[in-house]
Formats: sequence, structure tokens, C-alpha cells
Amino acid sequence: MDKQKSAKELPACPVETTLSLIGDKWKVLILRDLLPGTKRFGELKRSIGNVSQKVLTAQLRAMEENGLLTRTVYAEVPPKVEYTLTDLGKSLKPILDAMQSWGEDYKSKNSP
Repeated sequence: MDKQKSAKELPACPVETTLSLIGDKWKVLILRDLLPGTKRFGELKRSIGNVSQKVLTAQLRAMEENGLLTRTVYAEVPPKVEYTLTDLGKSLKPILDAMQSWGEDYKSKNSP
């Protein structure tokens, strides 16, 4: 999603609305990694793993546009950029916790 959608442009279904904001593999991992606190771009890239710089940048921008995180740029050489979840982003913690619990339960029941 390139631009933040107004309330009337969002899907009628609340589940679809949530998925439109975080229903991407990388966005969920970004949220997971920012829940403990602020991180720099390089830290996020290392902790997430197999994501390209271009894709990570695009995902971070989309999340910033949707109010899920803030981007702080420091006037230093080399430039320092930090990402922090907003209160709206932090409010997704129960959803991520439920996903973690479900995943752990699934793995325990389906492991050889």
C-alpha cells in the first residue's frame, strides 16, 4: 500500500483491514523486531535475514505512512536513522503474541 488509506477507502472487513496493513511477511517480522525497542536500519536487516535493502526500505516507508512506526534521521556522517514503533504499532503486540502461541502449538503438534 503506497499511501495511507482514509477510513472510507479501507476494507469493510476488520480482518482484511488488519491484513492490508501487516499482512506481509516482512512487515510482521519488522514489528516483531521493533517491539522490544528502537533499531537502526542495519540491525533490522540483520535480524530479519533474507530481505533485500530495497524491499526493507519500501516496507518501512509503508509502515511509516500508515502510522505504525516513526523514522528518526540524525544529522551525522554517516547518516544515522532509527525506527521506533508508534503507540498504534505497539498495539499490535497481542496479535503477534497470539501468532507466536499458535505457531508454537502448531509446531509441537506437527513435529516428527
